[in-house]
Amino acid sequence: MASISDNDDHLLRARAADAEKLSDKTGTPRFVGFLDERERALCASWLSYAADRLCFYGGYDQAERTMLCVFPAGEQPQGTWAPLTALAFFYRKEKTLSHRDFLGTLMAAGIKRSAVGDILCGEGLTVVFVHTDVLPFLQNEITCIGGEGVRLQADYAGPLPAEHRFIDVSDTVASPRLDCVVAALCRCSRSEASNFVTGGRVTLNFLLCESVSATVKSGDVLSVRGCGKFRITELENQTRKGRVILKAQKYA
Repeated sequence: MASISDNDDHLLRARAADAEKLSDKTGTPRFVGFLDERERALCASWLSYAADRLCFYGGYDQAERTMLCVFPAGEQPQGTWAPLTALAFFYRKEKTLSHRDFLGTLMAAGIKRSAVGDILCGEGLTVVFVHTDVLPFLQNEITCIGGEGVRLQADYAGPLPAEHRFIDVSDTVASPRLDCVVAALCRCSRSEASNFVTGGRVTLNFLLCESVSATVKSGDVLSVRGCGKFRITELENQTRKGRVILKAQKYA
């Protein structure tokens, strides 16, 4: 029996393929999403034959949730054409509102997750990237988040609240194999790290990876269920003893 995830992936693949075909047929750009990082990686793989016609955009550089943007052949992909907007929520600075507060309110109002991109929370300001189709509804219906009154502003173009906080991690490894890197990042033995990988607890660039010998590179994003998510910033230079220098940022 297919799992819910398998069914969701099948539907996403069909939507991505339809977007590519319709863009080619009509000569107009097509958009799918918002997608999470795993969905983005899957779409990039499925549509690799049309890579020069694709881009992913979430409203700002380094966005985690992005729209798939498919353009006609010969046209330069431009993420800024995506039907999304930055919706700012202003409230009292002394009131702390979380990602959960905003997402919960939007979901309770009937907004689909695919219509909501990144949610960046700060002091007295949260910016939520949303599909333009749901903007009028949100402007008319949302007046309160987490019990706090909010004022909304569409097409916000000011400074964004901090996206993430990171903890720097550094170590040396025998090689850039996945099991070696996981062992260093999770502060565990290599055999334990191997079990994490073969047990389906590790994703590499947002896709499940069960090969302990897979090569990790600088720029890769690695997640270990129960240990955290890491962005590899260096995995090239060697020490005098021939060990590889590992530097990473752990998402706080």
